[in-house]
Amino acid sequence: MRVGSGPDADESWRRFARDLLAVAALTGLAVLALVTALDPYGLRAATGRPAGPIVDANQRLAYPQIARGGPFDAAVFGTSTARLLDPAILDAAFGDRFANLAVNAATPDEQARLAALFLARRPVRAVLFALDATWCAADPPARTANAFPDWLYEPGTPWGTLRQWSLRTATAAARAAALHLGFGHPRIRADGYAVFTPPEAAYDPARARARIRAGASDPAAPADPPEAPMPALGRLDDLLRQAPPGALRMVAFMPVHAAAQGASGTPAGAREAACKAQVAAIAARRGAVAVDFRLPSPVTTRDENYWDALHYRLPVAARVVAGLRAAVATGVDDPDGFYRVLAHP
Repeated sequence: MRVGSGPDADESWRRFARDLLAVAALTGLAVLALVTALDPYGLRAATGRPAGPIVDANQRLAYPQIARGGPFDAAVFGTSTARLLDPAILDAAFGDRFANLAVNAATPDEQARLAALFLARRPVRAVLFALDATWCAADPPARTANAFPDWLYEPGTPWGTLRQWSLRTATAAARAAALHLGFGHPRIRADGYAVFTPPEAAYDPARARARIRAGASDPAAPADPPEAPMPALGRLDDLLRQAPPGALRMVAFMPVHAAAQGASGTPAGAREAACKAQVAAIAARRGAVAVDFRLPSPVTTRDENYWDALHYRLPVAARVVAGLRAAVATGVDDPDGFYRVLAHP
């Protein structure tokens, strides 16, 4: 059958095109309305008005809704080396309502953006900045390879609803609808906590030892000299300044395995020592408690405490919280050598 031609055929094609565009526009508006109503990324979340369940496992997309909403007055910021700090245990230790907003492989800039959003949105009683070596770098990366959704971190998320018009957000909205109807489970706990390491029952000591050795620091590797700038620490100083008067400010170097630490007498060791000295000075100026778990200790020298060179096991996480609580209460080093107190008000 041949397609007709002439004025009538042209009008039919025009009508078909108009109808197709109208259906596409109405469908898009319907999806946008659904996304706006379900608010899967918590644009409307606020103190006393929590967001809905966390439906996206991408922490960079999920955590702004926790920073905006919920009952939290305290938070942890850091990388995967702090993700196992359970807010429930922190709550019991310090008497606050913690969220764990540590993001895998987060750069200092990404951590600072999330912390600034949290500090601007609520009364804050405690903050914990869990540091790793990237804070000591002379040229820290601004972003990881993961796309960072800057628009979600704006205080008012201008045009936020329109920015959610995507297949990923529509999928997240569908998951949110399913959860509201009682199907499925949130991707991450409402306080941001998730155990990302394998089940403890699956721990393989031989495999862990191999991974620890693969992630060990090379003592001969070059490093930034101790006197080189550490620009990320300026951001840390500013964030501690933003915490309200009376809030508990904590800064802690996380306990990576001793093999991944800069050993004394090496360029990396000299750089780490200079970084810790600067962090101690910043903490003292801002009335913060600074604690160093990143040192050879009975914990960090035992392979069986680690999955790899950076990530400790769950029992160690509980010991970190207990160490923080003791450091805040006493201001003295751990008698067993697990941590040193770098600064105390």
